[in-house]
Amino acid sequence: MAEQSNSTTRLGRGLASLIGDVPKEVISDNSHDEINVSLIPIENIQANKQNPRSVFLEDELIDLSNSIKERGIVQPIIVRQRENESSYEVIAGERRWRAAQIAQLDKIPAIIKTLSDDDALEIAIIENVQRSNLNPIDEASGYKRLIDIYNYTQEDLSNVIGKSRSYIANILRLTNLPLKVQEYLASGQITIGHARALIGSDDAEKIANLIIEKGLSVRQTEDFLKQKKTNTISSHKTKTKDQNISNLEKTISDAIGFKVEIQTKNNKSGKLIISYSDNLQLDKIKSKLIN
Repeated sequence: MAEQSNSTTRLGRGLASLIGDVPKEVISDNSHDEINVSLIPIENIQANKQNPRSVFLEDELIDLSNSIKERGIVQPIIVRQRENESSYEVIAGERRWRAAQIAQLDKIPAIIKTLSDDDALEIAIIENVQRSNLNPIDEASGYKRLIDIYNYTQEDLSNVIGKSRSYIANILRLTNLPLKVQEYLASGQITIGHARALIGSDDAEKIANLIIEKGLSVRQTEDFLKQKKTNTISSHKTKTKDQNISNLEKTISDAIGFKVEIQTKNNKSGKLIISYSDNLQLDKIKSKLIN
């Protein structure tokens, strides 16, 4: 595991050099592979089918395209050459590539890397989860893939991504939500606060629909879930009460004329509760018990 930690830390440093500001000439990174910065025709570039980012918001792409029209591509994308020598696949920077198409650019600056399928996927995941505008579900899914496919530990992720282990552990829990709830979070219909409140709920999807329909805040959602849990516990107690106990409650209630509740955990010891509404009723109960 120590060897894996070393490799992930090395990759994190190498990635920083790959996606940072790169001069317009050939340079070398930590792995001693050449980085070719070239202007590539946009139509020769294809999207990465395994891109961890599943949602590309149109408004954000338009804003980015407007920035590109004014300032150009400040940071080159990263691509690798496909079997067809004139065709490339995006490894990092798909948002820039998509926005460049909206801006109707003919060519885009790109760093050409020679990468295996595994290395390409690993870099694509890490590059994406380091971006602040990634939605929580894509971020959590990216972490999970690094753990499942590449045997990263949460400590490895903390070192490479630069976030605390508790943050990573908490966001990974989002992958336990029903898929529909994950879709709501990814599309922004509910917030990460809503999603965290729903983790572990049996009716997470149903409650998520209610949140959207009623426009519930996170606080209102938490209060709703607390009340639901209280009602469930109360209902469970009522349903599981021994029939003999229920019959005895009725017998005593009929005999004294007041509501009676017997609380017992083992049918051997417990409490007898007699309900009354005023002092007059209390005096009647006292009289019946004493006489």
